[in-house]
Amino acid sequence: MPSRTIIEPFRIKSIEPIRTTTREQRQKLLEAAGYNLFLIASEAILIDLLTDSGTSAMSTEQWAAMMRGDESYAGSPSFTRFRDSVQAIFGFQHVIPTHQGRAAERILFSVMCKKGDIVPNNTHFDTTRANCEFVGATALDLPIAEAKEPAHIHPFKGNMDVARLAQLIQDQGAKKIPLVMLTITNNSGGGQPVSLANIREVKTLCKKHSIPLYIDACRFAENAYFIKLRETGYADKSPREIAQEIFSFADGCTMSAKKDGLANIGGFLCTNDDILAQEEKDLLILTEGFPTYGGLAGRDLEAIAVGLNEALDEDYLRYRIASTAFLGDRIAKEGVPIVQPPGGHAIYIDARAFLKHIPTAQFPGVALAVELYLEGGIRSVEIGSLMFGEHARMDLVRLAIPRRVYTQSHIEYVVEIILDVWRRRDAIGGYEIVHQAPFLRHFSARLKPIEA
Repeated sequence: MPSRTIIEPFRIKSIEPIRTTTREQRQKLLEAAGYNLFLIASEAILIDLLTDSGTSAMSTEQWAAMMRGDESYAGSPSFTRFRDSVQAIFGFQHVIPTHQGRAAERILFSVMCKKGDIVPNNTHFDTTRANCEFVGATALDLPIAEAKEPAHIHPFKGNMDVARLAQLIQDQGAKKIPLVMLTITNNSGGGQPVSLANIREVKTLCKKHSIPLYIDACRFAENAYFIKLRETGYADKSPREIAQEIFSFADGCTMSAKKDGLANIGGFLCTNDDILAQEEKDLLILTEGFPTYGGLAGRDLEAIAVGLNEALDEDYLRYRIASTAFLGDRIAKEGVPIVQPPGGHAIYIDARAFLKHIPTAQFPGVALAVELYLEGGIRSVEIGSLMFGEHARMDLVRLAIPRRVYTQSHIEYVVEIILDVWRRRDAIGGYEIVHQAPFLRHFSARLKPIEA
C-alpha cells in the first residue's frame, strides 16, 4: 500500500537560509517596488513561487558533471555530451545551444517569420508572444474551448483547437503561416498538458499544408508523465519513450532548460532543416556565441546534459505532480477557485473568481498576488491583464513551484496563507498602472492601489 504522505525522492545535502519579514516591512517594500513583485529583492521573500524557471536545485550528479566542464571556445567536449543528451531524447539533427529559451525564440522567429505572418499556438507565453510580435508577425492563440473555463475538468486542457487551425489555414493561406507551435505543458493556460492524439492531429494538418510544427518544450517531461497517467495506451510506457514519441511529430523545438532541464541557465533550438540550421547558427554567432557554446559556459552545458535525463525519472515525476496537486486540492477543497485539474509545475488561482468585486481593468491578479506577499511573504506572478493586456483570456495568479527546492511543510504553509487571504477577500482593492514599458510590461511596471 503506497504511503499517504508525499515523500521527496531525495535527501537534502546543502541548505540555504530564508529570511522572515514583518507585515510592516513587506508593506514598505511593496510601496517602494510600485507593487510589482518582480522589483522586490529575493532576500525579502520567504517562499518564492514567482517562477520555476532557473530556480531548481541541482543534484549531486549535476554538480559532479560541472567539474568536468570544458570552457574551450570552439569544439568543447562539454558540447558533445550536451548535444548527445538532447538528441537521445528529442531526436533532432541540429542542436543549437542558447543562453535561455527566449534567445531560442528570438532566433527562430527572426529567421522564419516576417511582417504580416501568423504564428498559431495553443497559447503563446509572454516571451514567445513578444519575440514573435517583435519581428512583425501575429501571435495567435488557438486553445480548445475547455481551456477558457478554469473550473472545467478536462484531462488535456492544453490541446490546440485543430478545427480552428484548419479554418485559419483555409482563410489565410499556408504561405502566411511559417510555422505552428505547441507549448507543452501549456503555461499560460494553467500548466495544462497536451495529448499525443492532439499533437498527432496537429502534425497531420501541418504536413498536409507543408507547414513546420515546432514544440515549445520547456516542460516536456511533465507533459510526458501526464500522458502516461491520462492517455489511453501509454500507461506502460516510460516518460522517456513518450517524450521521444512526442518529438517524432515535430520539425523542431525551442527549449528553456531552466525548467525541465533542471538547470539554472540555458536552453536550445533544434531543427532537422540543414538550410534553416545554418541561418540560425549564423545569427547565433552574431548575438549569442559560437555554435558549440551558444552563450553558455561548458559547465552549464554539462548540467543540462544530466538534468534532462533526471527530469524524466519516474520517481521524481510522480513526486513532482503529486506535490503540485496537493497544493491545488487543499485550497480548492476550501472553495478557492483554481484552474482545474491542477497543472504540473504550478497552481493557477482564478483571480477573477477569487476577487469578483474587482473589475478586470483594475488587475485582480495583481491585487491577489500583492495580498499573498503582504500576508505571508509568498511571491507569485500575475498571468492576466497586466501580462497580456488585450490578449488576456483569464486573470490568473500562478504559484510556480521550483523543482526539488521546497519541502512538504513549505507547501502546507502556502496553503495556510492562501486560505487566510481567501477569508478576507472582500476587503481587497484593485490597482492602476503608474508606469509601463512598451514590451513585456509586467516585468517593470509600477502600480498603485486605487483608493476606495
